[in-house]
Amino acid sequence: MKTKLFLFYFILLTFNLLFVATATVRYVSKTGTSTPPYTSWATASDSIQKCINICQDGDTVYVANGVYKENLVIYEEIALIGSSRDSTVIDGMGLGNITITVNASSILENFNIYGKGDSLSGEVSAVFSVATLLIRNCQVSKSWHGINFVSSSLNAENLYMNSLINGFSLLELNPGNCSITNCVIFLRDNKVRGIGVGYAPNSNYHFNNNILIYNRERSNHTGNGIYLSLPGKVYINNNLISGFTNNIQIDNFTDTVFINNDALVYQNTNSSNPACIWNAGGIIVINNVILSNNLIGISTPSEWPWRVKSDYNLFWQNKVDLKGITYGDSDIVADPMFVKDELPDSNLNFDFHLQKYSPAIDRGNHYILDVDGSRSDIGMFGGPLGQVYTYHDLAPKPPRNLTASVQGKAVTPKWNKNTEADLFQYRVYRDTVSNFIYDTTKIITVTADTFFVDILGDEETPNHYFYKITAIDSAIKQSAASEEVQVTLTGMPEMPPIVVEEYKLLQNYPNPFNPSTTIPYRLKSPAYVKIMVYNILGELVRVLVNQYQSAGYYEVDFTPNTKEKTKGKEAIREFETFYYGDVVSGIYLYRIEVIGEGNIPVFSDMKKMMMVK
Repeated sequence: MKTKLFLFYFILLTFNLLFVATATVRYVSKTGTSTPPYTSWATASDSIQKCINICQDGDTVYVANGVYKENLVIYEEIALIGSSRDSTVIDGMGLGNITITVNASSILENFNIYGKGDSLSGEVSAVFSVATLLIRNCQVSKSWHGINFVSSSLNAENLYMNSLINGFSLLELNPGNCSITNCVIFLRDNKVRGIGVGYAPNSNYHFNNNILIYNRERSNHTGNGIYLSLPGKVYINNNLISGFTNNIQIDNFTDTVFINNDALVYQNTNSSNPACIWNAGGIIVINNVILSNNLIGISTPSEWPWRVKSDYNLFWQNKVDLKGITYGDSDIVADPMFVKDELPDSNLNFDFHLQKYSPAIDRGNHYILDVDGSRSDIGMFGGPLGQVYTYHDLAPKPPRNLTASVQGKAVTPKWNKNTEADLFQYRVYRDTVSNFIYDTTKIITVTADTFFVDILGDEETPNHYFYKITAIDSAIKQSAASEEVQVTLTGMPEMPPIVVEEYKLLQNYPNPFNPSTTIPYRLKSPAYVKIMVYNILGELVRVLVNQYQSAGYYEVDFTPNTKEKTKGKEAIREFETFYYGDVVSGIYLYRIEVIGEGNIPVFSDMKKMMMVK
């Protein structure tokens, strides 16, 4: 497998070198004179297709910012490179069924691509390819299919995809290879598929470090995060998949699916087969995966349990963990202690990093190592494709379900046990006024139990008493208070390198962060630099850098306070995004775009970061 993967990337590297060695550089711009052969910005074509029509194999086409209302057909092996994912728009809305048709091995980079519309037929595609394709740093939206691929090899990197019925539709890659990496696929409509794979028994697929989310605003949908039917080997690593009827559905198989270090959470239940991982008879290996808040964690036909090798996984708050198979020897049933595990609602307010004392830390398959060489964590940030980050020791969650009963002058508050692994004890507070401040003067006991009998003395005459509970962990960090309960005596209670070697966008630190974080980056040569922050919906939240800079190492701070919001609104107004939303906790994306000498894009990249409030 390593040999096949090496050959795949060797072919892509050779493909890129072809453009560098033999390319005729052509230009497209709204401000050029549109004079063939379009070999300078002054003579640039005013239409992308007009420029493509005179291209030959190996040509490179640079496209300036602007909205290009046209459908494109690529006949030759070319590289088509926009200036900015935000501002270089290929708009196919209302035009033909396919916005970009790729008939020859090509590169697409730095575009915002609109399909014909997102509520039309299955023949509508933003990108349709029958040739080897490298597509990266693009936004794809407003179509039935985002990328409809029928060919040999696909490499997709750093894509943001929304307002689609299907993100990727992959058919008949026979033989072929497919790599989808660091993409965000956010779907809303009914009967969706984030990634759908059809018949391709001699192909290999790698889906790594992606976020696939179905918005839970709709409760009557059916859909799959990843749907597999008769491909070859499939590797699903370090992904977050949430909200689908089947987060992963495996219909039939000629080879093996390897599912490692993923977070598969909050599966939707509207289906006759509502399992987070639903296997209809394929051969699958599942290691280091967190499955939480699903109706069924893993379901497989009971007559073929040997087809599923599942161990070193963590299950939490699924109605049923396993159907058709049994727990592995090293499976865990415990609270994973995510930094923020609220339901992925319309604000997508969650963070699936692990807290310091999570039982998932260093509990994965011992043959799989984390980036730092230690035993793998379970979950989407563990394993060799994960990341090194600081385990934050957060306070426990507030105790839940506080109730109380009264018998004479004995008051017994009761509450649910916290699930954090580092829980130490509880503090019980009492006062005679509602909405009281729970300071040390109000503590009446400290206990490790989930109840306490409070005997009121004769000297205590008020009829109404109010109780609150807080949880304390082993580091003596205290939670916020529980809800308040009232009782009466007569009734029931109502982180950076310095050497400049290349262009590089580094991981922000700290991550997760609150209230601020630092984004480091390197510049190999002097260039014009843009660094932008987006929310998970693809809306531009902040423009952090927008200027010419010399070669070297830089850091920029992101501090979403009131002053920063004002600055952000002014900068964003220049780009006409008009985003005025609050910066809430959750996943954010930050991007760098570097424009080099001759107004040529030389580098772009995107990474994820998490804000915790």
